[in-house]
Amino acid sequence: MAKDKKLVEAITSMEEDFAQWYTDVVKKADLIDYTSVKGCMVIKPAGYAIWENIQHELDRRFKETGVENVYLPMFIPESLLQKEKDHVEGFAPEVAWVTHGGLEPLQERLCVRPTSETLFCDLYSREVQSHRDLPKLYNQWCSVVRWEKTTRPFLRSREFLWQEGHTAHATAEEAEERTIQMLNVYADFCEEVLAIPVIKGRKTDKEKFAGAEATYTIESLMHDGKALQSGTSHNFGDGFAKAFGIQYTDKENKLQYVHQTSWGMTTRMIGAIIMVHGDNSGLKLPPRIAPVQAVIIPIQQRKEGVLEKAAELNAVLKAAGIRVKTDDTDKSPGFKFAEQEMRGIPVRIECGPKDIEANQAVVVRRDTREKITVSLDELAEKVQEILDSIQHDMLESARAHRDAHTYVAHNYEEFVQTINEKPGFIKAMWCGCQECEDKIKEDTAATSRCIPFEQEQLSDTCVCCGKPAKKMVYWGRAY
Repeated sequence: MAKDKKLVEAITSMEEDFAQWYTDVVKKADLIDYTSVKGCMVIKPAGYAIWENIQHELDRRFKETGVENVYLPMFIPESLLQKEKDHVEGFAPEVAWVTHGGLEPLQERLCVRPTSETLFCDLYSREVQSHRDLPKLYNQWCSVVRWEKTTRPFLRSREFLWQEGHTAHATAEEAEERTIQMLNVYADFCEEVLAIPVIKGRKTDKEKFAGAEATYTIESLMHDGKALQSGTSHNFGDGFAKAFGIQYTDKENKLQYVHQTSWGMTTRMIGAIIMVHGDNSGLKLPPRIAPVQAVIIPIQQRKEGVLEKAAELNAVLKAAGIRVKTDDTDKSPGFKFAEQEMRGIPVRIECGPKDIEANQAVVVRRDTREKITVSLDELAEKVQEILDSIQHDMLESARAHRDAHTYVAHNYEEFVQTINEKPGFIKAMWCGCQECEDKIKEDTAATSRCIPFEQEQLSDTCVCCGKPAKKMVYWGRAY
């Protein structure tokens, strides 16, 4: 048994050290490995399979709204990057530069894309001529590079995977509608697939994307009470269009500038899944995103008929559309159970000689560890019901945790005390002045997470300065 328990004992308790717990889980669950390239990670098969499922689900949802996929170069000429002043200033500290091609110095430095607004603008300036060319609804799946000083697997690395959508529209109204539409796509995906509840809202001007007129965000709360920006959607207005000369002739044959949007979600969502749902035994994957939804563990597998029955059950579940695998390795059942829990597989199915004789299997839920005896004749149907129940219950559990760690502050003393003693979201009124945002961040390390669409009038005065309040804001310390 000592060997069986060792897999779990290697994980630091989240109550003892949450950051170390997180690192232990991503390593022990075999999601990543470190590399000789500082600040970059290898995403291993178990981790990449989660990203593939994220890609598949998001891509399908994007295409349902008319979006098409493209691919643009990873290099951006410096002159192109400089065309939009606010944008380049926002990214300047994180940009990586290519200065040589082979042995020869380049005539012009090339930036390794931190994001691709400028390249899409360059493309649209050639593609868009008439109102008949609009809208342009493009997305690309790629990696980007940002030279982060402090890195952590999935949450912040120098190269990461993402999708970036870039659209061009004839009117400001169409651009705003698309911006909100894609934010809602992200919010629905997080809640329906990742079982992560989110707060939808607008970023303050201080926190918005460089070069955007407005940035909208979905914010989620991790188990340790820190916030995570989980997806953003930006309305660029016509600022980029004017910088890059993206014009079209309207129906009256007059020249107009296009209005643009951009929206993205990254591999940091794998980190969110870990930190929202994981426990001291390891990962806990929502069934809809889990690469393996059920693992069959044969008990006393050397006995006659056990492995054959396991193979039969595997085929039945696979035919029912359940992602299943059988662990027929020579490890002990106890080790296999611990490994299944570590990897976050939603259900395990235990079946041995006595079970086969009774025409049953024992199904164990990863989220609650509840054991359910199921007739083999109904296995596929019952496993699917259990998976659906796990998906629902994980979302509700995460929502309950978020709501229990969301507080209200009416004055600054209450705000500071709450942020220091009760990790989580704080709802508080704000006057709209950046000076108050800056003071809160300096005093408490908390930032404005978003101005939620669903507003509440908690009081008439700003929590920081006491002047008349304009908006209710979610605040919190964040990753």
